[in-house]
Amino acid sequence: MLDSNKNDALDNIKERFALEELSSGQKVGRLQLFDITHKKKDGSPMTSEVAEIIEKLKDKKVEYEAIASSDNFVNLDNIDNRIITEVLGSERLELKFRG
Repeated sequence: MLDSNKNDALDNIKERFALEELSSGQKVGRLQLFDITHKKKDGSPMTSEVAEIIEKLKDKKVEYEAIASSDNFVNLDNIDNRIITEVLGSERLELKFRG
């Protein structure tokens, strides 16, 4: 990828990131960052594989939030990191063995 294209892509991501923070009033976490960087401008996922990963991330988030609501010892600050590692870690392994 040309440097100018990389810079344009990075600027686009930064703009979307900033808009998300402004609209939600909260810092953007890793799950939201994945969502922002893997969707087209119209909001649709880049590929069908990305759509599947996003769905898995959402499902895992719901699962962890349910656990956290019933267990006071769960650290909510680190849930996004765990979810990303669990879902994307397993997805990367699957892709390696398929290819």
